[in-house]
Amino acid sequence: MARRPRVESAGYHHIYNRGVERRIVFSEPKDKDKFLEIVCEVSKHYNFIIHGYVIMDNHYHLLLENKRENLSAGMRQINSTYAQYFNKKQKRVGHLWQDRFKSWYIFDNTYLFTLFKYLEFNPIEANITKKVGEFRYTLVHDILQNKLRDCMKDSFVLQWYDSVSELLKSLDIKMTPQEFEKIDQFQKESMAYKKEPKKIIQKLKLEEYFKGDLSKNQRDTQIQKATKDGFTQSEIARFLNLSNSRISRILKKAKGKP
Repeated sequence: MARRPRVESAGYHHIYNRGVERRIVFSEPKDKDKFLEIVCEVSKHYNFIIHGYVIMDNHYHLLLENKRENLSAGMRQINSTYAQYFNKKQKRVGHLWQDRFKSWYIFDNTYLFTLFKYLEFNPIEANITKKVGEFRYTLVHDILQNKLRDCMKDSFVLQWYDSVSELLKSLDIKMTPQEFEKIDQFQKESMAYKKEPKKIIQKLKLEEYFKGDLSKNQRDTQIQKATKDGFTQSEIARFLNLSNSRISRILKKAKGKP
């Protein structure tokens, strides 16, 4: 199945990547420091702002804002430059990252803060630390230690909160199951988008296309609309409890194909 086109539009993006076969790709603090050095150097050239991050031993998350449609180019440089560094250091060859990086476009501020909190709680969920800000490789730790890197000095959290204590208070409550569900839901919804001139907008949810008691012809017309808006045949088939081949025949018939 073909991959969905990546959203390159200017805005906030949740970036994630991990080591091939989930192997450790940051074997010591020096490696994590080098990765951050690369991130900030590339950010300077590509005009990225890093609003949040966490670097674990076998994966990383970035909350990144781009000003131009250059996300893939910048992230390729970050990942390839670090891979060259790590492979040379470890005297290894081959792919370092499991796949191309994953990214989700962020449409609203609700997801923005929930995601930021999720990143900060990553080390706690992994039983590495007990409190937000204790783990060395997160934004809140950098804020507490007054060691913010240049690429992170314009993070929204520094604008949303008047003091560090206010920021810490907003992160005082542990991630709830509902918040984890929100992360999953936001990621699914961020895959449903339509690109319009100078912006992208969220698509309707599939249930919006098939409201009410539709006739067969009305249903087939809505299938065409949903496909045109970017939903895959498989997604529509699962939603309507039809086979992929049935959806394919409906679409072929609409185009006048036998």
